[in-house]
Amino acid sequence: MALGGSALLAGLDAALVRLGVWAPVASSRLGDVHGQVMVLGFLATLISLERAQSLGRAWAYLAPGLYGVGALALVSPAPALVGQLLQVEAGVLFVAVYVALWRRAPRPLVAAQVLSAVLALGGAVVAATVDVPHALPWLAGFVVVTIAAERAELAALTMGDVADRQLLALASVLTLAILAALLAPAGGERLVGLSLLAVAGWLVAHDVVRRQLGLAGQRRYLAGALLAGYANLALAGGVLAAVGLLADPGTYDVVVHGVFLGFGVSMVMAHAPVILPAVLGRPLPYRPALWAPLVLLQAGLAARFGGALTGATVLWQVGGVLTVLAMLGFMVTAFVLVVRR
Repeated sequence: MALGGSALLAGLDAALVRLGVWAPVASSRLGDVHGQVMVLGFLATLISLERAQSLGRAWAYLAPGLYGVGALALVSPAPALVGQLLQVEAGVLFVAVYVALWRRAPRPLVAAQVLSAVLALGGAVVAATVDVPHALPWLAGFVVVTIAAERAELAALTMGDVADRQLLALASVLTLAILAALLAPAGGERLVGLSLLAVAGWLVAHDVVRRQLGLAGQRRYLAGALLAGYANLALAGGVLAAVGLLADPGTYDVVVHGVFLGFGVSMVMAHAPVILPAVLGRPLPYRPALWAPLVLLQAGLAARFGGALTGATVLWQVGGVLTVLAMLGFMVTAFVLVVRR
């Protein structure tokens, strides 16, 4: 958990570097590895740690350990290849963890999770051998399939068993589209966008959370965070389907941060009161203060996307800084709630 937190802080510093604003550590190296540090160093560390705890085998903890150490190596003076290889090794172990979980419970849902780990591994390999932009569809697939499976698992009583098979089908189509994007980017990237749109639509259609906005307390917070995440995923998928990934810096920004921040981080905020206690061994009680970083994140994304699409650099920078503050604010709020509980 400490490694994941360190990777998150390094990734947020790297985000400020890429925005061209003041950063505690101003290094061009940080800006270059921002995506790998945030997705594999933070998100993959957190997810693989939770899966290792589910498996209950000592060797499984090597996956989050290597993801975190790899991220720290990427931001260190060591050759970038060192960190990249560590994250590839972490990916191999992560796949092995999910395969072990599938053998324990051979369900379509777990098979979809195996695919998500394969996508994380593929993203690490492509980032090391090609470049980060070509790895982004792989990393996006990892995040999207993982979170969709998490929603299906947590909402099994409302989604039903058929959701497992539907999710596996969607994950398989998305994986094929990602392979196509690597071989033929022009058409493959649009297929990835359509697949992301399909996943967003599936989540909205099957997740009971859309009917919980009228409730109070944690249920309303969960519904708000999830629906914001689904909207961001649909936006990113729609833009990617319309113009591809690298057509324009503005649309590239919307696609990348719509998936990883708008969808991925919103889902982390939504599930934190459920997932973090399993990881930390301490409860994270819901409090209305959790709304503040969630709302700030969405406001920052709106400003960032508006600036990116219109070429308003200052608005883009302000939006980016707001998203960094939102994530830092969430970390502080969660820490205080866990300690004070």
